[in-house]
Amino acid sequence: MQKTKAILYALLAAAFYAVNVPFSKLLLNHVGTTTMAALLYLGAGIGIGILSLFNRQEKSAKLDRQDLPFVLGMIVLDIAAPIFLMLGISYGSSSNASLLGNFEIVATTIIALVVFQEAVSRRLWAAIALITLSSILLSFEGTDSFRFSYGSLFVLLATVCWGFENNCTRNIASKSTYEIVILKGIFSGFGSLIIAFLKREAVPQLRYIALALLLGFVAYGLSIFLYVRAQNTLGAAKTSAYYAVAPFIGVFLSFVFLRERPSGMYLIALAVMIAGTALVVADTLAVQHTHLHQHTFTHTHDGSTHTHTITHSHAHNHYRSDGKHGHHHPKDELVKELAGQK
Repeated sequence: MQKTKAILYALLAAAFYAVNVPFSKLLLNHVGTTTMAALLYLGAGIGIGILSLFNRQEKSAKLDRQDLPFVLGMIVLDIAAPIFLMLGISYGSSSNASLLGNFEIVATTIIALVVFQEAVSRRLWAAIALITLSSILLSFEGTDSFRFSYGSLFVLLATVCWGFENNCTRNIASKSTYEIVILKGIFSGFGSLIIAFLKREAVPQLRYIALALLLGFVAYGLSIFLYVRAQNTLGAAKTSAYYAVAPFIGVFLSFVFLRERPSGMYLIALAVMIAGTALVVADTLAVQHTHLHQHTFTHTHDGSTHTHTITHSHAHNHYRSDGKHGHHHPKDELVKELAGQK
């Protein structure tokens, strides 16, 4: 029963995040792109701040001065990413933007490989290739034309920013999650709001401000909350696998609420993206297993963990655990705790 509830939480988290793109598309008719980005993050920060008032159990350490570079990087990237995303949505289709969000998997993985020297499985390399191919197809308009879509370019820039942001957040993920999410929401939101004022974007009507704040709380704040609740039972890897349905829910909502009609190129890209996402899910859910080996080898104790240096050989049995590499949810994948538990 508990596992079933956790799976439901993960799917609800994906659904809540998926509403971001199509409903942002609707609100952008009444709210400027930068103002919209600001309100989404402010909604998440304010909403999670209110939730934190009812939580008395969090025991995670607070952020300190050593975390400042990562916090600043996280905030700056969280200012840029949603602005790019809102620009992409305003110039292009909602369904395209939803699918292109999966490119964040590619960006996060490549950055983790280059910067943090993480291992990448063959299956994940294949997924990266397919998702990249699908993103290229989605970036060109029509089946008979190679006219580049600037909307797609802005969405891809957003995913790259979030890829860097994911790798900044990983360095402070052990600290207070409420503190991290509130900082993300409030400071990134106010940063975008300052840019909106400098651009002299029109102040939207109060009802649209309220709707944008509510969307931010649901699509970012509440989505993370349910994601972590699921993660507490399922673990990060399996939760992220269920979360992979989010772009496809977004596509469905775009067809239903925005009446968008898919082109032939889009359907081809959709099939390729489904295949790439399936490989990501398979890689994430891959079960770690243990092999029993018996062999003879020679090794040296180098002094770093021993007080002597000798070379010897012997035969013995040992267990080798084959690990796997998988990424969690691209947007706040490394946030471990929002429910007051470690």
